[in-house]
Amino acid sequence: MQRLQAFKYELMPNGEQQRNMRRYAGSCRFVCNKALALQKQRYDQGEKKLSYAGLCKQLTEWRNSTETAWLADAPVHPLQQTLKDLERAYTNFFAKRADFPRFKKKGLGDSFRYPDQKQIKLDQTNSRIFLPKLGWLRYRNSRDVLGEVRNACVSLSGGKWFVSIQTERKVERPVPKATSAIGIDMGIARFATMSDGTFLAPLNSFRKHEARLRRAQRAMSRKTKFSNNWKKSKARIQRIHARIGNARLDYLHKATTTISENQAMVCIEDLKVRNMSKSAAGSSGQPGKNVRAKSGLNKAILDQGWYEFGRQLEYKLAWNGGWLIAVPPQHTSRTCPCCGHVSTENRQSQASFACVACGYANHADVVGAINILARGHRVAACGESA
Repeated sequence: MQRLQAFKYELMPNGEQQRNMRRYAGSCRFVCNKALALQKQRYDQGEKKLSYAGLCKQLTEWRNSTETAWLADAPVHPLQQTLKDLERAYTNFFAKRADFPRFKKKGLGDSFRYPDQKQIKLDQTNSRIFLPKLGWLRYRNSRDVLGEVRNACVSLSGGKWFVSIQTERKVERPVPKATSAIGIDMGIARFATMSDGTFLAPLNSFRKHEARLRRAQRAMSRKTKFSNNWKKSKARIQRIHARIGNARLDYLHKATTTISENQAMVCIEDLKVRNMSKSAAGSSGQPGKNVRAKSGLNKAILDQGWYEFGRQLEYKLAWNGGWLIAVPPQHTSRTCPCCGHVSTENRQSQASFACVACGYANHADVVGAINILARGHRVAACGESA
């Protein structure tokens, strides 16, 4: 079977290469915003949107124009990939899978991608990679790249440049080492509670750095905008955010790797994190209720990384021969696993569960995990949705 995998490394560019990477990322951002403005203009005038081929013709005109001749200094393939990403975003919007594309802002998600594998040269022995118009760049070689290189994406995060190398290779169809199945209930007080009674404590990466981040943001607000001190403060905030994200990602990778290697089937709740973390502020005509409490709950939910946890479990289980089953979350912590009685009175508090019909008692999160596993078995056996 074919396996696609990405290997990410920190780059160690010289001064000229750093300047060129910033220029190329800025060129991609400019092309994306200009193409999006053109599409919106055509939509407002009642005209049909341009296809990817039409946008590429516009890109050629922009590169040859005297006003934007500097676009010709950037490699053309990353610029075309930007247009391809915009076309995909439009398709997802009209298919109601995503919101309308937004204009890109400098400093947020600066990146560009090389899609042609023939233009990429990888020298793992000397820890360097060749990219068009950038030359040979050294990188921190933390592990070997496995498979054939397909593309490379250069990105800026926390003031550091990284390269993600996507590869493709053939592997034998995996056979699960374990034969057990487990249900997982996601929460805040307990990050993940297993159906066997064990649980993972939450990391709360953002909460640990929240006070430090608040001080840095206050210091930045007192600086003159775009001054050198303001730029230093902004870089300090970016480093804090990068540390928060890296700590959370490291925690999720370790947790999902352990679970995927020891379980053949994992059942989780199909949580709609975006809906669960919506603001309760409301509008001026209809103000929301308990806005401050809901805001704190939203912050705690987003600090856990539930979606990323499920995403990592899905592909890691597939790599190990297992599979992931997502079940509806309705009444998982209100249903008695012994007699099946469903009632809001069964859950007496956030942590305690006591069935009013048969008297079964346990931790509420453990009960939820047991019910999730039972639903997962029914889905795997006969395709039931609940």
